[in-house]
Amino acid sequence: MTQISWLDPDNTLFPPVENALVEPDGLLAAGGDLSPNRLIQAYRNGIFPWFDVSQPILWWSPDPRCILKPEQLRVSRSLRKLIRQQRFQVSIDQDFKSIILACAAPRADANGTWISSEMQQAYLSLHQLGVAHSIEVWQEQKLVGGLYGLAIGKTFFGESMFSRVSNASKVGFVTLVEQLQQWGYAFIDCQVHSQHLVSLGAREVPRTEFIALLNDNIDRPQTHVWKLP
Repeated sequence: MTQISWLDPDNTLFPPVENALVEPDGLLAAGGDLSPNRLIQAYRNGIFPWFDVSQPILWWSPDPRCILKPEQLRVSRSLRKLIRQQRFQVSIDQDFKSIILACAAPRADANGTWISSEMQQAYLSLHQLGVAHSIEVWQEQKLVGGLYGLAIGKTFFGESMFSRVSNASKVGFVTLVEQLQQWGYAFIDCQVHSQHLVSLGAREVPRTEFIALLNDNIDRPQTHVWKLP
């Protein structure tokens, strides 16, 4: 039986992603911590944490991987019309804490949340370092949707999104992707397949292709400021 690696608490090295299990898809390692250095090292190598409070910290690198190239964004006619109507206002990095709390709230179709208080604090620390960012969607000055993720080099790693009003998260996502295209980002890591993201142009690629794209873009400099024009 194949065993996963347990991480050394004294360093941030990860095993090669090729060592990840086929079942469950992409499980690579366990243990370690959620320190900023370890999290950044994980994302730089195509690895992300995902676990619930009853489990140790689990690290994943699934194959295939779901990505979206900004130039391949697909916006339906009805969604484009909604954006033009300006029913929503979108901001960047105005309320990261509220976004991650909203993403962590229990969903109607799920039990509990994987965004534990430990995870929330870890990503708040990354936000304070300028690595994690939030997209807020407002309606009548109320937060109705949004998402958060990490930006390293010219790659954006999407983590979670939420909507309290129909299509709010889609408007936020489209706004982000179009801005990332202007900033020259190569792709958005969507992690795993979802019909919601596929409808917007995301697609699955082999992990080898994902890692090659990642290596080509993870060290490209960011020259922009994280705000909307």
